[in-house]
Amino acid sequence: MEKKGEERELGMFFDGIIESMPLFAKQFIAGGVAGGLAKTVVAPLERVKILLQTRRGEFHSIGIFGSIKKIATTEGILGFYRGNGASVARIVPYAALHYMAYEQYRRWIINGFPDFGRGPVLDLVAGSFAGGTAVLFTYPLDLIRTKLAYQVVGPPKINVKGVVSTEQIYRGILDCFSKTYKGSGLRGLYRGVAPSLYGIFPYAGLKFYFYEEMKRHVPGEQKKKIMVNLVCGSVAGLLGQTFTYPLDVVRRQMQVQRVSASNNPELKGTMGSLIMIAQNQGWKQLFSGLSINYLKVVPSTAIGFTVYEIMKSSLRVPSHDEAVIEVVTNKRNLHS
Repeated sequence: MEKKGEERELGMFFDGIIESMPLFAKQFIAGGVAGGLAKTVVAPLERVKILLQTRRGEFHSIGIFGSIKKIATTEGILGFYRGNGASVARIVPYAALHYMAYEQYRRWIINGFPDFGRGPVLDLVAGSFAGGTAVLFTYPLDLIRTKLAYQVVGPPKINVKGVVSTEQIYRGILDCFSKTYKGSGLRGLYRGVAPSLYGIFPYAGLKFYFYEEMKRHVPGEQKKKIMVNLVCGSVAGLLGQTFTYPLDVVRRQMQVQRVSASNNPELKGTMGSLIMIAQNQGWKQLFSGLSINYLKVVPSTAIGFTVYEIMKSSLRVPSHDEAVIEVVTNKRNLHS
């Protein structure tokens, strides 16, 4: 009896905390947890994809499975998670901002432009602006993650064929951040941000568009089922990524340009870089790593949306329509 009483008191304590939290804080927490969990699950695939995108000679020629084998042989299991600390440090605030900003932009548009409607175009616009907002605030961490993942470090005292020993080695997130800032200043921390923004606006918008549009055709009682969210999230991520992948390749190559020992001409400007990569490396390079990205995007987006929905339910975040009604009611109460 005493134990049950303590559990009841603890439950009431957490209920009080949840009830006292503002809506945007709940959405922020839900998004952060969803993003961090999804990113960690697919971290090994992300490492291989970056090595393929940035044309590391010893990896580009051996393909996906050869790259996986090489990383396992030269760096061990932990090699698949090189740069994942920076990735999670970036994705948690990024996903938190992304999901929260999407919900906020969606409500602001509905309240500020009542005639705009609540169809899929609303999700497209809100998702696009949310993606841009999240990128601007967290981009330096994405750049650091890419530089750390780009490094290939062999075991101590072992001469590994194909590993470039003369490249600059970053000892961790703070060391990479410090050296990048000292070398190029704030501009260096935002190198490649333009293609990121060009890519995230359509990708984030399309991702939310496809996800919400698919869920609109699901019966009300089925919408909260995990399998439904997994399927809708998978298709949404797959379709959104396909249209914007070349911009992701440009971004990665710009990010590691100063680290790479390549003699390729310097990439300048998003469109110019797209053309230069296609001319010098072939148009297929613009889609290098896309197959493994599909393997990554499907579980990542699916897990992200599903965990977000579960967290929203746990934190008692109202549905889109309920949230809008709540905001409108509060405004009326203020003016009455």
